[in-house]
Amino acid sequence: MDQFFNNQRILRLIWDKKIHFVIIGFIAILLAAIFSGPAFIRPKYKSLARIYPSNLGEMSEESKTEQMLEIINSNDLKIRMFEAFNLATDYKVKKEDPKYLTYMFDNYNKNVSASKTQYETVELVVMDYYPQRAADMCDSIIHFYNQKVGNMYRMKNKEMIEILGKQLIQKNAEYDSVATALNNVRNETGIIDFKEQAPEITRGYMTALANGRGSTEDTKKIKALYDKMLQSGTTAYNLESRLNSLISKIDSIQTNYDINLSEFEKEITYSHLVEKPFPADKKSFPVRWIIVLFAVVSAEFLALLTFLLLEQRKMP
Repeated sequence: MDQFFNNQRILRLIWDKKIHFVIIGFIAILLAAIFSGPAFIRPKYKSLARIYPSNLGEMSEESKTEQMLEIINSNDLKIRMFEAFNLATDYKVKKEDPKYLTYMFDNYNKNVSASKTQYETVELVVMDYYPQRAADMCDSIIHFYNQKVGNMYRMKNKEMIEILGKQLIQKNAEYDSVATALNNVRNETGIIDFKEQAPEITRGYMTALANGRGSTEDTKKIKALYDKMLQSGTTAYNLESRLNSLISKIDSIQTNYDINLSEFEKEITYSHLVEKPFPADKKSFPVRWIIVLFAVVSAEFLALLTFLLLEQRKMP
């Protein structure tokens, strides 16, 4: 084996067969150039975009860029791309095939990628047979991403609107009930604001008694108010407190309802375009010089092994 791979022997063989190696290399170059051409390998064009996440809320411990990647790489967004660009035709996959989605995802993932850069942007790379369509696919991924995030937030806001709307109806009905009960007490007693009037009525009545005017008409009126206050004051005070509490709760619920309604109705984007995709003016695949180089190296190496084996058989 050591004799087989002897350096001097190999160098001598290369020199002796130099014409053969030149011819083999020329043929390898010619064949590689032909078979790496568009007639055999359909060229692909690359389009690239970089986007930065924006207007995203806190959903988990992931960064906003990681959230963006999760959404862009979601299967439902990929399926939208399949349908929007009829990719099954180019990927040569039939929709009736039981493994349709498996094949489609496999082909899509080979041609479309999304990754995080060191600057926390997301880089989209699309390879396609048509340069304009590659750029359009980049744009569509961004568009579908914005739509999906918007729908996610709108669904969340819609749920909150429904919950808060029910709370508003319940609290307003409760407010009407308490307000009616309080008005009845006020009408019965003639006291409008128990919290404010109770100290004044008590002070007036005590002053009248202290001055010996307990039998006057004014004092009798004050006493009548005082008696009604004693009879219904606690109920009225509790109703007033409950009413004020309801007003505060209704205001808080209404504020949250308005915020969620505003968020539900607004149309915003959830990405900033850092680098816009454009149609490539030259193909990115295949890289013919790499194919040619690999073919020449492989052919020359196989030729060398063949010559070594043939020479080895001739040896006694």
